[in-house]
Amino acid sequence: MLKRLGIGLLAVVLIVALGLAIWEPLTAEASPPPPPRQYDVAIARDRFGVPHIFGTTDADVAHGIGYAHAEDDFATLQEVLAMTRGRLGAITGETGAATDYVLHLLGARDTVARDYASQPADVRALLDGYAAGLNLYAERHPDQVKLRRLFPVNGEDVATGFVLRSPFFVGLENVLGALANGDDLPREMALPDAPLDAPNVTPAGPRAIEGGSNAWAVAPRRSTDGATRLVSNSHQPWRGGVAWYELSVHSREGWDFTGATFPGAPYPLLGHNRNLGWTNTVNRPDVIDVYKLAMDDGGERYRLDGQWRPLEARRVWLRVRVGPFVLPVPRMVYRSVHGPAMRNDAGTFAFRYGGADQLRMVEQYYRLTKAQDFDQWQRAMAMQGIPGTNFIYADRTGNIGLFYNAGFPVRRPGFDYAGVLPGDTSRALWTGMVPWRGVPKNVNPASGYIINANHTPFVAAGPSSEMRRGDYSPLLGIEEDMTNRGVRSIELMEADTAISQAELEAIKFDSAVSRASWAGKWFEAMLALDPKGDATVKAAQDVLRRWDWNYDGKGPADALATLVLREGNRWHYPRKDRADPRDALRSSAEHLMEHFGRLDVPLGQLLRLRQGKVDLPLDGGPDVLRAMALWDVDEDGRLAVRHGDSFIQFVEWTRDGRVRSKSINPFGAATTRPQSPHHVDQAPLFVAKRFKPTWFDPAELRPNIVRAYRP
Repeated sequence: MLKRLGIGLLAVVLIVALGLAIWEPLTAEASPPPPPRQYDVAIARDRFGVPHIFGTTDADVAHGIGYAHAEDDFATLQEVLAMTRGRLGAITGETGAATDYVLHLLGARDTVARDYASQPADVRALLDGYAAGLNLYAERHPDQVKLRRLFPVNGEDVATGFVLRSPFFVGLENVLGALANGDDLPREMALPDAPLDAPNVTPAGPRAIEGGSNAWAVAPRRSTDGATRLVSNSHQPWRGGVAWYELSVHSREGWDFTGATFPGAPYPLLGHNRNLGWTNTVNRPDVIDVYKLAMDDGGERYRLDGQWRPLEARRVWLRVRVGPFVLPVPRMVYRSVHGPAMRNDAGTFAFRYGGADQLRMVEQYYRLTKAQDFDQWQRAMAMQGIPGTNFIYADRTGNIGLFYNAGFPVRRPGFDYAGVLPGDTSRALWTGMVPWRGVPKNVNPASGYIINANHTPFVAAGPSSEMRRGDYSPLLGIEEDMTNRGVRSIELMEADTAISQAELEAIKFDSAVSRASWAGKWFEAMLALDPKGDATVKAAQDVLRRWDWNYDGKGPADALATLVLREGNRWHYPRKDRADPRDALRSSAEHLMEHFGRLDVPLGQLLRLRQGKVDLPLDGGPDVLRAMALWDVDEDGRLAVRHGDSFIQFVEWTRDGRVRSKSINPFGAATTRPQSPHHVDQAPLFVAKRFKPTWFDPAELRPNIVRAYRP
């Protein structure tokens, strides 16, 4: 009998195991493919493997974008697509399931189902063409497909990615993390200690990634040669779903643009055409409001304006991979009139954010790339579909500007919108957005330059050319923070009344700390410490006193100062209380002693660019213009940088209006293809602060084409 019971139990276990192994794709809802269409597109790869895509129509080009990107990074694209279908957890496990939960919580697919058919025909054709390119690659390479029934995908899947990822541009992950963990809510987007882990498929990236980027625009009157210049210096992860992918697009419908995009986007998200260009930096406006709902004893109703309303509740099943199995995990999602809601030990909280529940950003990004002059570009910006990020603009006629873009809510005075709002009164609810004319802008300042490095927009053009704080309501929630990069940029730009191309490059790659910045005060606090007999602290101070306040890799204290500044940025950028400088100095010194046996380690030995078999020294550091912001600590104690300076592009319109540009990436065009010659071929140039041509003009590209083909 025991034997029979054992055999029966084993059979049950095998049946359950088999079910867990096969249930996920069987229950996944398939998407219908895009409408059938013949695409006329050619892909030309230049010497660095960057795709230049030529098509008869814009939709043809989008088809080529999907196919070319899949050739270089199909693995990441699949994770992004799985995210749009609520199946990321089936690939990446628990962290992916957290993003799948957010998809359900925000109702992203519901938004697309409601609005997709009303999108302009050319936009839908573009999205479908891109999806068809991905499908074609998946069909030809079935052995690379990670998840059964993930393909085919269609334009609605692509659009869902925008709806889901856009709120992460305004820091929604920080609020979600606080609500999920029952932590105090961040005030004005300060990061909580333990945010909800978001895998590398959101614009904000994974946990602990601090929003970054530098950008400069220089008008002809500030240039030595009368040129207009734009510098795009985004700080993004070097791998994953928000790593930049470079490309150029050309169609017979007049689409000519070169720049970079994220996996899952059917067009460049920044860069330039022949007449204009822009780049982005992360801004941190307070555009998210959180409400504590007044619930009844049963937890099923909430009170609003004296009346009880039912709290919408829906069970969703998350797919969580654990080893060879995918487990079904139930979770509840809630919604009130305020917006999506979450529960923790402190109660039930709903949230509302600027730019929610809409699809306009999909069209807006496309129209921006098609704009041919400043007026057309501003009309595209006035669509206000992109809920956050600064736009720094320049064009061939000499216009420059900073646009503090955000989906600002129209708020009533009388409430503390930086804190938790009462959920029982509709007076605290807002229903509209501040129109484009009310968005802060600094256009063509008298100083002749614009700079932003994730600091307040009120400091962007030098002392004589700034926007006035008093012109904007505090209800907009505009940040007042200054980064070291912002302070240092203004210092360097103000010191140079006529800026050449070479001088602008030197400013971009500057690696110094300004004594006037928060970082300068942080170092001064360490130098002023009383060691109190602590030999480690005293030795670290002695080395730090020899520092020249520059991370150029030439001084004996650069490595120690890099670790110390990272400890400072952990509290400064998230707006936390200042850490103990003694603890920061000691832990930094202990790391160097443990792994190197000395404190005066050359910076290049500590800070590394590592990809595959390539292992190169780096300079720069956190919150300096030569940005090396975050790293993985490898077993040998070296810091393998994974976030900081990423796609860099210098654009120049000469006095006669001709455009030329150059660019560089940390690795190469095929970051997840180790066998490709372009896996990491740009790294030596990146480390040496050198560039490659973009070959934007087809005539310049022609002699530099290595391979041309049709998908």
